[in-house]
Amino acid sequence: MKLTFLGTGTSVGVPAIGCTCRTCLSTDPHDKRLRCSALVETEHTRILIDTGPDFRQQMLTQPFRKIDAVLLTHIHYDHAGGIDDLRPFCQFGEVNVYADDITADALMHTVPYCFAEHRYPGAPKINLVRLKHHKELKVNELKVIPFVVNHGKLPITAFRIGKLAYITDMKTIDESEMAYLHDVDTLVVNALRYAPDHHAHQSVADAVAFARRVGARQTFLIHSCHDIGLHAEVNKKLPPDIQLAYDGQQIVI
Repeated sequence: MKLTFLGTGTSVGVPAIGCTCRTCLSTDPHDKRLRCSALVETEHTRILIDTGPDFRQQMLTQPFRKIDAVLLTHIHYDHAGGIDDLRPFCQFGEVNVYADDITADALMHTVPYCFAEHRYPGAPKINLVRLKHHKELKVNELKVIPFVVNHGKLPITAFRIGKLAYITDMKTIDESEMAYLHDVDTLVVNALRYAPDHHAHQSVADAVAFARRVGARQTFLIHSCHDIGLHAEVNKKLPPDIQLAYDGQQIVI
């Protein structure tokens, strides 16, 4: 199974518009961060996690083939704003989009034309599937278990796919959800910046401590803003088994 980080940035991306900090002015491609999204692929199956506003740009870098499932973590624009750009993939048939009830209800309001009884020609052909947390769903040969983390006061969805756990926008997690992280090999989790004072996101220290609780063999940090600093410098400070991910990075699980 292969994981591709399509985007590893926070809601405004990196560089941030109008910013002249070292990170935003960096010419290192590792410091260019589109909004968070990822592909999980095997020879026969392709799963997309989140469709943010950079989805079109991200998919232009990837082979054009069927998407078997789209997993949405939550409704915030930086994670669901690119849903309309699924249109080209509808030539392979309806695209199955999995979302919890909060996200599914919000989608019906934000992009109602995608779900109208009589859709206009060219509208995305989306099959919206309401997932239930802790209930396994199968995408071809892959088993996906959705579970819950807390984005501030908003409960959002994290995903366990085999030995991979993908978590974004987490501030806290209830102890009862930790069972779904048992024996994870590869952990992907958010780390906004070093400053610890955000109400809805983990800091780097929070993410490192969480990674130690999980005990994964390797951990990749995502959803990082420009305040985190230069990619190369951050990774020198982190433990070897916990590294800042970058856009376009591919890992085998």
